[in-house]
Amino acid sequence: MSRATKYVFVTGGVVSSIGKGLAAASVGALLEARGLRVTNVKLDPYINVDPGTMSPYQHGEVFVTDDGAEGDLDLGHYERFTSTRMQRSNNFTTGKVYEAVISKERRGQYLGGTVQVIPHITDEIKARIREATTPDGNGVDVAIIEVGGTVGDIESLPFLEALRQLKLEVGPQNSVSMHVTLVPHIAAAGELKTKPTQHSVKEMRQIGIQPDILICRTDRPLSRSIKEKISLFSNVPVDSVIAAIDVGCIYELPIALNAEGLDDQICERLNIWSRRPDLSHWHRVVERFKTPQKGTAVIGIVGKYVHLRDSYKSLHESLIHAGIAQDCRVELRYIDSENIEKQGAEAILAGLDAVLVPGGFGDRGSEGKIEAVRWAREKQVPFFGICLGLQMAVVEYARDVAGLEGANSAEFDKDAPFVVVDLMADQRSVRDKGGTMRLGAYPCVLAPGTVAAKLYGAAEISERHRHRLEVSNEHREKLVEKGLVVSGTSPDKRLVEMIELPNHPFFVGCQFHPEFKSRPMAAHPLFAGFVGAALEHAQVRLGRVQSGRPTETRPMN
Repeated sequence: MSRATKYVFVTGGVVSSIGKGLAAASVGALLEARGLRVTNVKLDPYINVDPGTMSPYQHGEVFVTDDGAEGDLDLGHYERFTSTRMQRSNNFTTGKVYEAVISKERRGQYLGGTVQVIPHITDEIKARIREATTPDGNGVDVAIIEVGGTVGDIESLPFLEALRQLKLEVGPQNSVSMHVTLVPHIAAAGELKTKPTQHSVKEMRQIGIQPDILICRTDRPLSRSIKEKISLFSNVPVDSVIAAIDVGCIYELPIALNAEGLDDQICERLNIWSRRPDLSHWHRVVERFKTPQKGTAVIGIVGKYVHLRDSYKSLHESLIHAGIAQDCRVELRYIDSENIEKQGAEAILAGLDAVLVPGGFGDRGSEGKIEAVRWAREKQVPFFGICLGLQMAVVEYARDVAGLEGANSAEFDKDAPFVVVDLMADQRSVRDKGGTMRLGAYPCVLAPGTVAAKLYGAAEISERHRHRLEVSNEHREKLVEKGLVVSGTSPDKRLVEMIELPNHPFFVGCQFHPEFKSRPMAAHPLFAGFVGAALEHAQVRLGRVQSGRPTETRPMN
């Protein structure tokens, strides 16, 4: 018999990007720290079926799950803050809902009835929420349901109506409505303003949802009198007006919300028993982040979406996790690869302790990425290439070491004299763009004695993929003859999954996306190794140690 699930509904008001995802993830962290089993679900109001075909400038990064779903970046927050692993059912959009309802109508499942937003669309939303909250057939203790967008958006209305209905159906002790809002400080007036929050709550009440708890984003503490004013005008008890002050480290947020009594409020309203939360591991992460003992490593991220940091959200956090593991500060510099094409690698990259080329699509800035790879290889600067980054490393090596002049990727020049990166065989007949890449978790066999095998401490691993192209086997033997090490392959040896170079401080590329599996308490081994090499390079550059001395990872106790 499955357990009865209780719900926390998370909505946002006033402005977009207010931090609903981090608030929802922090609630998950707090409840899990109290011994409760949780899961998170993200409802996205846009009509796209998923974010897979959207530009990162439109949506931020695309997070990939083990089962091959392309999802919202908030799924990454959920996985980093809790032990729950997201699946396809943990994120759905208006597009998915309407696609399902229309398919049912075409099959005649509505028995000739008129298909309407209420009840058919809202019933589909509620059914999908219930499906996602029973991941293994057993209900979780608490499901945290986040609605994307901002209250008042026309796109969000069916989702909010579905939550209103679900809240009524499960009863008052089985659901909590948590609304994230903004309390801005007006510098000219020298005071905090509560009016945006009042109007946001008014919008929610017009929809039929009375918030039970308010999470008030602010850059300074809220006085008792400000909380009382918000309480009076929003019909929310003053103790349920929670200040969410800006924090220097996102992993400090669960600690800050706990200090405001958020988890006590939720458990009391849900009438659910739990132990007192153990947040010691979050305190250790924050302490290590704020007071590193081993100096600073300066890492350049050479990409094409660098003007929106959310494009590389998981990557950014993975490097922070590695800095925590190595007990050092990681200074990240986002570099537009087109600037390297214009000014040269030395002018842009000088002074870096490591270079990372992440994934991406399209030929804009590709030559700049190749120049960055060459610079790191020749200057003996630690290099890490992910997905497209691996492919650019192979192109650079083919051109400048293996003698394959004019080598390129089929994505950029299918008529190049040497196509060293080509479409995968099962991608050649694909015409639809959405959800058709090689997606999700696949196994990889590591070659003994390689850097990759040493970092993982395993012979076989599983990592998440998102790509259409691969290293071409036509020129693979030539590259290996010239010194390129294929350190990881698919079990049948056909697909190159990892490469590296000998006689280099750190030169590793992987076709998969390890950033999706890194955690603040457990940095991914590839990132930990990369940042360790960068830290050693920094120490050598500053004359503190002799080259060749490895840095050690200090474990989190």
